[in-house]
Amino acid sequence: MISIKSEPVYEGRLYLAQCHMQNFSKTEQVTTMRLTIVTPAGPDSKAGNRATALRWQSLLEAASHQVEVVTEYQGQETDCLIALHAWRSADAVKRYRETWPEKPLIVVLTGTDIYRFQHEFPDITWASMDAADLLIGLHDLVAEDIPERYHDKLLCLRQSAPKPSVAGSARAEKDQFHVCVIGHLRDEKDSLRAAWACYHLPEQSRIVVSCAGKAHNEAWREKALEESRSNPRFHYLGELDKPKLEHLMAVSNLMVISSIMEGGANVVSEACRAGLPILASDIPGNRGLLGDDYPGYFPVKDDKALARLMLRAETDAEFLGDLRAKVSALASGFSPESELESLELALVRCKKG
Repeated sequence: MISIKSEPVYEGRLYLAQCHMQNFSKTEQVTTMRLTIVTPAGPDSKAGNRATALRWQSLLEAASHQVEVVTEYQGQETDCLIALHAWRSADAVKRYRETWPEKPLIVVLTGTDIYRFQHEFPDITWASMDAADLLIGLHDLVAEDIPERYHDKLLCLRQSAPKPSVAGSARAEKDQFHVCVIGHLRDEKDSLRAAWACYHLPEQSRIVVSCAGKAHNEAWREKALEESRSNPRFHYLGELDKPKLEHLMAVSNLMVISSIMEGGANVVSEACRAGLPILASDIPGNRGLLGDDYPGYFPVKDDKALARLMLRAETDAEFLGDLRAKVSALASGFSPESELESLELALVRCKKG
């Protein structure tokens, strides 16, 4: 069981979910359910899908539901199946729908579902979306990137993060300007873009970049280690546990999220809750969380543009303060209470059909 601190629900743009949320009263609570969450990420994985599954398990169990997290669905009875990933969980979705045709099914759309697999493998991806009673998107602009026929069954929620004990920048060293990059190292994350941006900084810049995350494969690991050896401003820290990640954010002045595709990165939630300013690639998955008026976007894969923003954040206190004010204003929308309310709404909508 976890304790959920009461905080105001974020009142920004929730695209399709907002019109349903206003009709969701406290008296319209879903009854206790037995839920199964299927995720392709195994028990030892620290991938985003696994983290989402375990966080939802904790939140829903705190609301008195019974929740099982599995990597393979074997046809067991459950009141509702929540499948993380339309394409990777396609077999589970198909088996559940064939075995329990009348029971509710929720399919969660990941970034690779939306921006890759529905184009590369449309039949498989759309079959899962067709089978679902409800689709969950993890940022506010998902509807713009899926076929219109799915809009009526889409609900967008924001992934939550606990409020850290120490705010971002609270322990930043005065003689350096620390930039952090957090997440698995892989092509979709464009994980070394901030490192490459360092080559465009003036010599007098105090910027250093620390990158934390597990490499997707040996090639990415070697690439990160080589960059760490050859780039005096860049340090690859490998995979860190939660306390060390929180410490990294606490000593950082700025976070860079350079992904070329995102379904709604939880690291955005973590940075906002920590009050840590963000520079983000200009993609729907980032705009759908930070908003169109956020001042910290740079074009995808443009290390020169990123370097200019990094330098501006280092040298322009007003710009850095504006970034911090923006993420701090968004923080309450990433609270556990808000995410649980959205999950409960999803269950209510599923049961109503």
